[in-house]
Amino acid sequence: MLALGLDPDFADFSEFPGLTPDLVRAFIESRLERLRGQGYEVESCLVDSGETAGAVAARQLQRRSFDCVMIGAGLRSPPLLLLFEKLVNVVHECAPHARICFNTTAADTAEAVMRWI
Repeated sequence: MLALGLDPDFADFSEFPGLTPDLVRAFIESRLERLRGQGYEVESCLVDSGETAGAVAARQLQRRSFDCVMIGAGLRSPPLLLLFEKLVNVVHECAPHARICFNTTAADTAEAVMRWI
């Protein structure tokens, strides 16, 4: 499965004092490790909030076949709606047979994936 998310370096943490990109990145990786520990083959694709996000996601999706693409909550925030829409269409185009799932936070990534694969 592919975990597609916003690179924490591009996230707005103004509403979450104390959070840093490094803390968020480590937490995301711990959640992906949980999936790996359950036997899933997991790749991560963190994108920026700008023009290259679609191309980065497309390249990752074209490298191999994925059964599932989990789109992280950070990409679904209202300020990133157009980016989210673009990435959903990139997934649809580049991985038409992959299931798509969504988490609410990195904490429930495994549950989101297990709903579909």
